[in-house]
Amino acid sequence: MSQADGMGASAPITQDVMTIPRKAAEGPLNLVGLTRPALLEALVAIGTPEKQARMRVNQLWQWIYHWGVRDFAQMTNLAKDFRAKLAENFVIALPEIVSKQVSDDSTRKYLVRIAGGHEVEVVYIPEADRGTLCISSQVGCTLTCSFCHTGTQKLVRNLTAGEIVGQVMLARDDLGEWPVPGAPKDETRLLSNVVLMGMGEPLYNFDNVRDAMKIAMDPEGISLSRRRITLSTSGVVPEIAKCAEEIGCLLAVSFHATTDETRDKLVPINKRWNIETLLSTLKEYPRLSNSERITFEYVMLKDVNDSDADARRLVKLISGIPAKINLIPFNEWPGAPYQRSDWTRIKAFADIIYKAGYASPIRTPRGEDIMAACGQLKSATERARKSRAQIAAETGL
Repeated sequence: MSQADGMGASAPITQDVMTIPRKAAEGPLNLVGLTRPALLEALVAIGTPEKQARMRVNQLWQWIYHWGVRDFAQMTNLAKDFRAKLAENFVIALPEIVSKQVSDDSTRKYLVRIAGGHEVEVVYIPEADRGTLCISSQVGCTLTCSFCHTGTQKLVRNLTAGEIVGQVMLARDDLGEWPVPGAPKDETRLLSNVVLMGMGEPLYNFDNVRDAMKIAMDPEGISLSRRRITLSTSGVVPEIAKCAEEIGCLLAVSFHATTDETRDKLVPINKRWNIETLLSTLKEYPRLSNSERITFEYVMLKDVNDSDADARRLVKLISGIPAKINLIPFNEWPGAPYQRSDWTRIKAFADIIYKAGYASPIRTPRGEDIMAACGQLKSATERARKSRAQIAAETGL
């Protein structure tokens, strides 16, 4: 999963990265990813009277996002001539699954192709009480976190809202989770949680991420609870409050170090917004409460950030912030300049945090055999390896 950035002070807060428009000059408009107001505007633009268009928005929304229907001809509560007009002007299209790998632990990794032939990876992790989908927000990443495989791939572009929510929809396709008309209602969710922890920094593609998650949360469609969605950021400080105000989902922070010296190397965005600045912002997070704690993600790197002193500093740093610490055993990838901390060291670290009053779960590595674990995602077309020595030289470690 992607993390941090070493931009200079003059860099813009958000990235002006090319995003493929929803409608190519010669093609029909894709309805997937349009907000309700944008869908209304699209219907009015093809001649639908506005009063009628408002009703049609609700009908289309349910067909696309509740029933998972992609063929206008199957939308039987719409007039036949209107369905024909929709088919002439619009499409309902998702990113293409190029390949699917299934891990020994049943984790699924999808290689997904989007407009322009670019590829991202999406991971579904089944557990006893939930099914979590890890989705991507960018092709590649500018945040060159030295422990993250995605960080070795250059940023290509932001994903559109349709390409982001489309990852949720294609996973539901693969899981066979769309409801069947006429069948008894089934509240069981195979895909119950979404985490924005895949390729890219979500807060550098804020508008598209917001629109996609609003669609996913809409009660007349996919209907995911906002508390079932977690956005992970490396610390894009000026955008953090907007996450609570405009999306309302849970927040995770890729923290990974307890001193600026170490975090500068692991998560280079720290050079712009250091630990003190980041934590000051988190203490003022609008939704912060004991019931909506911030998750601090902390990758365990042998002899880098895993000492007892680090654990004690971490507890002191987050004092006053309702939080839990998610300890992540480092998932190695070819050329990685680090090693996973020993299990005895991870457990000792967790014990110090737990005794200080914070939950400190150790994340069970999932999908390692198919390179689907945290920090391992990288599109297949960008698999050019950097050697361990090259990456170590770049980071100074």
